[in-house]
Amino acid sequence: MSAPSTIDHHARGYSVRLAYWMAQAAALAYQDEAAVEQTARQWGFDEVRHHHTRFTPPFPLEDTQAYTIASDHMIITGFRGTEPAQIRDWLSDATTPPWPGPGNTGYIHYGFGEALDSVFPSVRDALAELRSNGQTVWFTGHSLGGALAMLAGCRLYLEEPRLQADGIYTYGQPRTCDRLLAAACNKGFKDRLHRFVNNNDIVPQLPPEPAYTHVETLRYIDSSGRIRSSMPLLGALADRAKGLTADALAPAGDGIRDHTIKQYVTALQKNLT
Repeated sequence: MSAPSTIDHHARGYSVRLAYWMAQAAALAYQDEAAVEQTARQWGFDEVRHHHTRFTPPFPLEDTQAYTIASDHMIITGFRGTEPAQIRDWLSDATTPPWPGPGNTGYIHYGFGEALDSVFPSVRDALAELRSNGQTVWFTGHSLGGALAMLAGCRLYLEEPRLQADGIYTYGQPRTCDRLLAAACNKGFKDRLHRFVNNNDIVPQLPPEPAYTHVETLRYIDSSGRIRSSMPLLGALADRAKGLTADALAPAGDGIRDHTIKQYVTALQKNLT
């Protein structure tokens, strides 16, 4: 089935259609500023703000990028992710020190703390400026961008409640925080935080437990491409095994292939009705 031709600026709550468009918005974060501005206009957003910070060694990432687009009824902030191999390398390092969580609640991986702090003031200021008409606010991101989208939403909830997001959609998000902060997010974003995991995507399995965990909300895309709101442990294990055998020539690469934002967009498009 073909995808809808435009995003619904009046959308509220959860829907597969909105999830599809938020995945498109997460993918847009990987584009350059000119492409973001052109696409924003095509989607009906007449205001665009860019958020960009470049790091210096020894920080493992080169920079953090995000954008905010606004119309009269909707505001979207999209956070850029990073390459699977790169994020896997530094998320696998369990020796890094923790970083205080938003509102000094719990803690998060230091890389997330550095990246979020580098762009959060710019994002907060853009929302304060652009939210002049009571627009709904949505955060989205893929991979590292998903972690930043979740944490930015949590930080607004705990520190700037007047700017609180109406919904957060993440794709291939890594484990982001400890259990204390996860509990705060579960309470503050019930039915508003939607974490998508595509079958054997390797990144949501990092950083290692038990230091880091996920929020409760999960929308699992199984090996056949169907979105499931819940998946029993044994069923999930069997489905992941099925996904590994789908490509007999390169089963070890399934976790990387399943992580790409293109795979998420394609899966969500197939689920549109």
